[in-house]
Amino acid sequence: MSLTTEDFDYELPHELIAQTPLQERDASRMLVLNHKTDQMWDKHFYDILDYLNPGDAVVMNDTRVMPARLYGTKEGTGAHMEVLLLNNTQGDEWETLMKPARRAPVGTKIDFGDGLLSATVTKELEHGGRMIEFHYDGIFMEILEKLGETPLPPYIKEKLDDPEMYQTVYAKEMGSAAAPTAGLHWTKELLQKAQDKGVKLVYLTLHVGLGTFRPVSEANIEDHKMHSEFYRLTPEAAQELNEVKANGGRIIATGTTSIRTLETIGTKFDGEIKADSGWTDIFIKPGYQWKVVDAFITNFHLPKSTLVMLVASFTGRDTILNAYQHAVAEKYRFFSFGDAMFIY
Repeated sequence: MSLTTEDFDYELPHELIAQTPLQERDASRMLVLNHKTDQMWDKHFYDILDYLNPGDAVVMNDTRVMPARLYGTKEGTGAHMEVLLLNNTQGDEWETLMKPARRAPVGTKIDFGDGLLSATVTKELEHGGRMIEFHYDGIFMEILEKLGETPLPPYIKEKLDDPEMYQTVYAKEMGSAAAPTAGLHWTKELLQKAQDKGVKLVYLTLHVGLGTFRPVSEANIEDHKMHSEFYRLTPEAAQELNEVKANGGRIIATGTTSIRTLETIGTKFDGEIKADSGWTDIFIKPGYQWKVVDAFITNFHLPKSTLVMLVASFTGRDTILNAYQHAVAEKYRFFSFGDAMFIY
């Protein structure tokens, strides 16, 4: 029997959607779930050290959120346009979301101010998407830092005082439209303590596109098409992970983006971990056979989202929905700035 999108719905009171990050990143709460026994424990993120063993690897996504939201004016009419950068497909071409998209047919020219940056619409995509080509002099990312704004998810209404709170402490590779939010709980001190305990810290890159958060509109989850996202695992990281596996350690992913990268590679190479880069549109849902990841840290995800489906494929649907029910009853904080889960 195929599962429907409604099978992954749950009741979430609006006030449990976290609007601001905690000042102390690792002070967030953490629901620990043993998915084999269905046992749960209410902890804090700094307790994660109790669940990591010497010889384990913690894998983290070192992507950095771009100041991906741009405001411009349409050449000729002066109409205001909002552009959200999603993926750099090639050269100066980007896949974007545009508002109002109906005013941006192919050939539309948009100026983003000071003559520093302009763009031309080259292709219309679905859901308000547009391919655009940028025109500029200088270094694109430097211009973007000057003109762009860090986008926050639409369910966050509060303005962020410090944009760095929406970056992980190890964010390095610029390229995401959204943060890999499970990593927001790590502090440099806690990572050092994990390392001191004999845990390997391994980094990969997946540039998060907004497709990750797009609601599933199809009734049958089999009909949902994932967006592609760029990933990279270096030879050094692949070697470290293979050594951990060979020595009986666990591979513990921080967040669904790390999971998607590792499982993409595991699927491609028949369960082996190899250095690789490319584009992935992997959709991990119940029925999927996990190949690389043994345990993971994750946040609480939107009802009916592909991320809830991903977690359910590891734990079983009833187990994860039961855990979410517990989290709601205990007033955990949900979504990007919310609390964490550790699932093993």
